Amino acid sequence: MPEPLDAALTKVRELLLDPNLTRAVAAGRRRGQRPSVVRAELRPVVLKAGRRLQISTSDGSRPYTRNVAPGTEAGAAVDALLAEPFGNWHVETADATLQLRVTKSGEAQLHRAAADRAGAEPSGHDRTKDYLLDPGDPIFAEIGGSAAKRRQVDAFLRALAATLPDELSGPLRVVDLGCGNAYLTFAAYRYLAQRGVDVELVGVDVREDQRRRNTELAERLGWADRVSFVAGTIADAVVEPAPDLVLALHACDTATDEALARAVRWRSRWVLAAPCCHHDIAAQLRTRPAPPPYDLLTRQGILRERFADVLTDALRAGLLRLHGYRTEVVEFVDSRHTPRNLLIRARRTDGTATGQQRAEYRDLVDQWQVRPRLARLLTEDAPGG
Repeated sequence: MPEPLDAALTKVRELLLDPNLTRAVAAGRRRGQRPSVVRAELRPVVLKAGRRLQISTSDGSRPYTRNVAPGTEAGAAVDALLAEPFGNWHVETADATLQLRVTKSGEAQLHRAAADRAGAEPSGHDRTKDYLLDPGDPIFAEIGGSAAKRRQVDAFLRALAATLPDELSGPLRVVDLGCGNAYLTFAAYRYLAQRGVDVELVGVDVREDQRRRNTELAERLGWADRVSFVAGTIADAVVEPAPDLVLALHACDTATDEALARAVRWRSRWVLAAPCCHHDIAAQLRTRPAPPPYDLLTRQGILRERFADVLTDALRAGLLRLHGYRTEVVEFVDSRHTPRNLLIRARRTDGTATGQQRAEYRDLVDQWQVRPRLARLLTEDAPGG
């Protein structure tokens, strides 16, 4: 049941100053209000000078961290944060977890649960280190926080972390093509901003209602100045300037090819694409006999479809290599959770394809008598976006 906000914040304050505090996060914003920072995180640390309360805040692009002494200094710092119009608080102590959400009417919804000690590490700091984005982060209150979604978010962020260098110089411009409801878009922004990256992110989706929904969510999170959305097709949406990183996560069938082609034309430095559905090559395989001795490979419909998936992504990786990208095809999410679990990860090197690489690609398409959609897109006289 809702309760007065002041009373709820008093309970939060008690836990924030409790010696058993392990971690707390404040994020989001109340209706019609905007905090001076987009996120605050508190946790106890032990320094040479003794125990301190570490407070890390972020303005959406760069973090700021300070350590305050227990007592009056910590109390004043906590009071200042509680006075900010955050929409969500998540507080963990050794004994309990408390979540506060401010409703549209300005009341508080509180949920308190006993700490889950099953399988916990000795330190409260260690419980969440398995995830790159803490499962208790208030962002999950907005995008959904089921166990399956948290696993997918974490798998994606690990792939993102493995793609980008440890240190990024200058701003990073990211475009998510075919972003849908954008929960991975928002997760990417949260993760990169927490790393201290100066990131600006644009989501593209063909549906205007998705653009409105995602824009409203960015405003609620206080990120509207760094995360924006446009309605349009992957091939034609206006995105300026060209991005450094292109995401295309589960864009269906040849929409993945359109995203890859646009990334190549943009000369984007990095590409992460999780293909979904592979009808184009599958349809071509159905119209012609398989080259010998592979008739058994395509005679059965289910085997032909699966082979088409593999052939499609192998050709995509080969084409990216021919256009100056170092490309890997890796597992995205464990296959127990989804059969669409491949990720094409590419980094532009500006290297020139060798004769052997060109021959490998040409021999494969000639043998199977197919022409990938991505090859057609890359040879068309299309604008660069």
